[in-house]
Amino acid sequence: MLLRRVIEHVETRNRTAVALDYFIRLQRDLRIARELLEGLGSLMTIKVRYMIRTLFYFSAMVFASACSVGAPPEREHADEFMANLAAHCGKAYEGKLVSTDGVDADIAAQKLVMHVRTCQDDTIRIPFHVGDDRSRTWVITRTEHGLRLKHDHRHEDGEEDAITLYGGDGAVIENSTRIEFPVDEDSIELFNREGLSASVTNVWALELTDAMFAYELNRENRHFRVEFDTTIPVSPPPPPWGAE
Repeated sequence: MLLRRVIEHVETRNRTAVALDYFIRLQRDLRIARELLEGLGSLMTIKVRYMIRTLFYFSAMVFASACSVGAPPEREHADEFMANLAAHCGKAYEGKLVSTDGVDADIAAQKLVMHVRTCQDDTIRIPFHVGDDRSRTWVITRTEHGLRLKHDHRHEDGEEDAITLYGGDGAVIENSTRIEFPVDEDSIELFNREGLSASVTNVWALELTDAMFAYELNRENRHFRVEFDTTIPVSPPPPPWGAE
């Protein structure tokens, strides 16, 4: 799927170049035709004038189409992020908590491992293991306009937690290394229903460079960030709770 998107992107760029080349040649030919027909003066019939005007309108439409067929930058960044992340599929990496909020002291003391476990179609699932706790999985999904991040939380018996599948869609995607996900309306409703009103302003972020993957959560008076060294793979951990 990701390879197909890359191929489609290259083909789109090629179509754009062809359309622009056609537009340039069409404008040149029309300019020559106009100069020749201007010499005819009053000999031009109304029908001929109409045909010339129609050709000029058509050339403008070709140009507008050529300018619009390219994918918007946000989609290109999202595709590149997913392709770069999929390159790690099957690998696991150890990380460390780099934020300093006191509420996260217990997590900081645990072994933290991410596992890019499955990469299927437009979805990548990354279990996040905190010590022996295998309840958390980050789910990154390709959407029509960008990316979506959701959190799949399970109990040890595989049943869904009451607070699960929350997250948001990527906002303005300015580059392919860091994408932020403001909380979406469904998650706000979930948080309010479960008495977690402080979380209704959550903004999550994923960051991927040549040497590091980071997961981040921010809101007022709250900052959580864990970073993983992607240059040193570790042994994959057991499946997350609820995985088939």
